Amino acid sequence: MDYRIRYCKNCVMPETKPDLYIDEDGICNACRSYMNRKEIDWKARKDELLKILEKYRSKDGSNWDCIIPVSGGKDSHFQTIRMLELGMNPLCVTATTCDLSDIGRKNIENIKNLGVDYIEFSPNKQIRRKLNKIGLKQVGDISWPEHVGIFTMPIQVAVQYNVPLIVWGENSQNEYGGPAADAENNVLNRRWLEEFGGLLGLRVSDLIGMDGIKKNHLIPYVYPSDEELQRVGVTGIFLGFYIPWDGYSNALIAQGYGFTTYHMTIEGSCVNYENLDNHQTGIHDYFKYLKFGFGRATDLACLHIRRGRITRKDGLELVKRHDGKFPWTYLGKPIEEILLPLDITLEEFVKICDRFTNKKLFKCDSTGRLIKNHDGNLTKINYDNIDA
Repeated sequence: MDYRIRYCKNCVMPETKPDLYIDEDGICNACRSYMNRKEIDWKARKDELLKILEKYRSKDGSNWDCIIPVSGGKDSHFQTIRMLELGMNPLCVTATTCDLSDIGRKNIENIKNLGVDYIEFSPNKQIRRKLNKIGLKQVGDISWPEHVGIFTMPIQVAVQYNVPLIVWGENSQNEYGGPAADAENNVLNRRWLEEFGGLLGLRVSDLIGMDGIKKNHLIPYVYPSDEELQRVGVTGIFLGFYIPWDGYSNALIAQGYGFTTYHMTIEGSCVNYENLDNHQTGIHDYFKYLKFGFGRATDLACLHIRRGRITRKDGLELVKRHDGKFPWTYLGKPIEEILLPLDITLEEFVKICDRFTNKKLFKCDSTGRLIKNHDGNLTKINYDNIDA
């Protein structure tokens, strides 16, 4: 019998999502985690947050109270707004994205205007393009250097300026508050990077010698040593552990403080308020679809289904309408222009796509070739538990 993708009965997430578990009742662990929110004592969590902030606040005002890694997006707006409301004096740090959009630049400048000190860490663009190309061809992730950099550059700044507390946003695993909440082991060590940092098995040290890349080219992507982290006591919290996290409400709050959304639904998505800063994001999300059979529209539909904003049926229709379309444009920029700095042709890109496509998840002809429509789009073998 041919393989069929199994889906959560509550949301529309497939079992192919890494680290997803669907229980005997057909409900995924992400839905179970959200259902368990009503059992959480959020006042106690907030009190715990206040204690942690007070512990790390600069007592004499001679240093920043915390570092907030920010992209300029809705969530980093929300993190910054909340920390300012709680009386913190943050240093915001942006690890500059690979192909920054105009709207991304506008939103970065808007965070600066909220009343914070701000550092933009902009690594060598020539090296960054090489890393984008290596990431795409070797592990199917054009955004590999970006995902590593958001976990290394802010922590390098924390070490450089002796600011121990880092305030992250949502904990994607939704399991715990973060190292700062752990009295026994509260330092962000290398194991933490390996768990959360999106390395995909490609280590920074592996890159030396590839395409002329030298060790000194990779300084921004190197995690500080455990000794440096221990000296400063660098630690972190996930704000989403202490405050009920919701991307949509974060976007609404951010808009009230000047955050700009896109003028239409973003390609490959079903909303207009996230992933606005990097023209390469469409390619990144498309490869997730090729590897695992779901994309950004699935992620967002599931978030809204769990919160009761849309029905599962409507969520499924949004997924069929928006998920997994070939990324001809992103934020209006044509794919040929996005690929040009990487010296990759459209034909070469399609071959890379096909190499990383999990053929078990998509319809093929009798010879095993992927079936594509006139727009280059694939068709999943099944979109739900009961459809063909």
